[in-house]
Amino acid sequence: MAGSSGPVRPEVGNDLAGERIRTRRNELGMSQQSLASAAHVSRQTIITMEQGNYAPSVYLALRLATALHTTVEDLWG
Repeated sequence: MAGSSGPVRPEVGNDLAGERIRTRRNELGMSQQSLASAAHVSRQTIITMEQGNYAPSVYLALRLATALHTTVEDLWG
């Protein structure tokens, strides 16, 4: 069975994580583009995560938490 490409719709939890990412980004006065640059992803990836339609890899989750000056647990916990 071939793997799918593109965003992954997780079963549970990413809607809340997406809201936490958006809220924290706004608290820091960051644009979606500046967060994307800091995390080394496209702006579209940030948009998709904030909508709750993308489950990031562990490495991306760590990069996002670092860029947002928080922890993975605070975003996805």
